[in-house]
Formats: sequence, C-alpha cells, structure tokens
Amino acid sequence: MNANLTGHLSPIDPDLSPVTRAMVALRTPLIEAWMEEVRGHVPQAKELALPILENTIPAYFDTLAALLTPGHSARVVTDLGAVASEHGGERARMTMYDATAVIHEMQIFRDVLFRELEHHGVALEDTQRATLSAHIDATIRESANAFIVVQAALREQFVASMAHDLRTPLSTAQMAAEMIGHTSGDATVRRYAEKIVASTQRMDGMTRELLNGIAFCKTGPVRLTLAQMDMVELVREVAQSAEIFHPVEVDIGPEAVEGWWCREAVQRTIENLVNNAIKYGARDAAIRLVVSTTVERVQVMVHNQGAPIAPEDSESIFQLYRRAGNQGLGEGWGVGLPYVRRVAEAHGGSVLMSSSAEDGTAFVIDLPIDARPFAGAPTAA
Repeated sequence: MNANLTGHLSPIDPDLSPVTRAMVALRTPLIEAWMEEVRGHVPQAKELALPILENTIPAYFDTLAALLTPGHSARVVTDLGAVASEHGGERARMTMYDATAVIHEMQIFRDVLFRELEHHGVALEDTQRATLSAHIDATIRESANAFIVVQAALREQFVASMAHDLRTPLSTAQMAAEMIGHTSGDATVRRYAEKIVASTQRMDGMTRELLNGIAFCKTGPVRLTLAQMDMVELVREVAQSAEIFHPVEVDIGPEAVEGWWCREAVQRTIENLVNNAIKYGARDAAIRLVVSTTVERVQVMVHNQGAPIAPEDSESIFQLYRRAGNQGLGEGWGVGLPYVRRVAEAHGGSVLMSSSAEDGTAFVIDLPIDARPFAGAPTAA
C-alpha cells in the first residue's frame, strides 16, 4: 500500500511480478552506482551532501519498477509524475543545478539502470525495456519543467524581497532631498533637490508596481528550531491524540529514529495531515501512520481510504488559499497543506502525494535525517 512512495517495496511481495521483485532487490546497489556516476559526471553534484543527492530517487526507482507488474493501477503512473516533479523542485531549491544538470543526471539514471540490470542477470523483454525508457523520458521532461517552475518562483520571491527592501533607503533619500530643498538658500541646490525627490518618487512607484505584479507569499520564511528528537516517539504521540476522534493504525518498528528536526513544526505538519485524513477520509476505515528510513532520510506517511483527490488538483491543494475542487469542501481558504510543504522544504525535504479510489490517499513527508545543514532552505510553497 503506497510503499513505492517511500522506496520500500519488498522484493518478496507476491503481488509484484518477478521482474519487479528482481529490480527492487537491486535498489541499494543500483542507486549507489547512480550516485557515484552522477558525482563523477555532473559538476554541481560533486560536493552535494548524501541526503540531498539521494533526493526522492528511492521512491522514483520503486515506482518505476512497479510499472512492470501487470495490472498496476493508474495511480502508479500518476505517482511517477509526482515523484519526478518533487525531484526537480528539490533540485531547484537545494542545489546549484541548472536544467541541463537535471536532465543529465536522469540520463545517467537510465544508463545505470539498464547496465546494472543486465550485469545482475535481470532480463527485460523488449516491451518492458520500452516501457521503462518511455517513462524515464517523461520523467526527464517533468523534472526539468518542475525545476524551471520552482526556480522561477524563487526568482520572483527574491525580486519581491529586494523591491520591498529598496523602499526604505528610497524613502530616506527622498526625505533628505526634501529637507535640503526646504532649507537651502541656493536656487541651484533646490533645483537639484527637486530632481532627486522626483526621481526617488518615480523609483518608489516602480517598486510598488513590481510588488503588486508579483504573487508573493506574505507568510514569510518558516522559522525552525532544530533539536535532536525521535521521530517514532513524535508519530506515536500524534497517533495517540488522534485516536480519540478516529481509529489509527501505526506501522513503526521498535527502534527509535533519531534525527535533527524542528519538533514543533514537524508535529504540526503531521497533525495537519492526520486531521485532513479524519475530515476527508472514509469514516469506517482506520488512518495509517508509517515511519520508514532510506539512506540518511526519514519518511512519515499518513494514509487514509476514501474519495480520491483528482489528478488535476494534486498541485493546487498545496497552493496557499486554494482547495481541491472534488472534495465537497465548498468555498474557503486553506493553509494546512501549503504549511506542510513549506516545513518539509525548509528542512531540505519534500512532500509526495498519491491518491486513487482503490488505494486511498497517502501523503509522505520525506526529510534528511539531520536537517541542520539545510535548515532555512528556500521554499517555493
């Protein structure tokens, strides 16, 4: 159930085809081989921290492998697009990549995938190879598009911030010029002072127009207070509080998952997702919380059964003051899911979403285990 979104499909799952199981069994060595080649061939990746380089690739790999199980649901294809978009978005926020680097690393992924499968004796039929190639091509397009969109959003935020900050020195210069004009007895000085006032007023008007023309989020950056904590303990705490209102199943191993995160912000994000699952999910089905880990990253999944979120709403639900149109929500503004994304991104992570009638709805918060090097990362949400 949505295990592909966390990169945790099982190589012994009987519901998966033999070729999917064989691919999943090679997940770790294949991803390691990919990371090594990316570091060697993509200059911007050479010094990337491991959890940032790894990104959402485990989830992407598992979702790609699931395509080779006959009868897979349309959800898996949708998932692939969502993971590809998050990959490109995280590259825009967390690296010095350009679009060419995003494309190059996914081309390397394709080469490594087919090479390693052949090296380990995993034989692909021509149709299976064609399926993987076609979806990797689609991934390259979607990742590059997401990279460009997020990069443009970050540029808008930067320009808007600069325009806002410019207004203070402009105002100071204008007041000083007005004072000179009022106090000077020299006609020439007064004339130049009037020119300065007129120019600063014009510049102030231009910055106001720029600010009005940019859709700039006024909520400001997410402020994080990072401390060492146990994600398992936090998820259990949230689950216990939610059980008062709705049945909750917790799928967590006995071991703690220690890391550096902002406890208050992460708790609020998980609570937001759980509250949404209670509000919009099926009343007769338990909510499921799952904690898992990949290399230097942790995933927290919140899953519920119920009416699915339409594919066309998969992005708008994360936008400030917008809600999905098929959930029976009516008019209103929503800030919960945008906050979830902002918190994940500010930790250097991502949020993945998958929804279908047969498999329900799952949100996955995917964060670096140690968010300290990435705290305060730019957020496009």
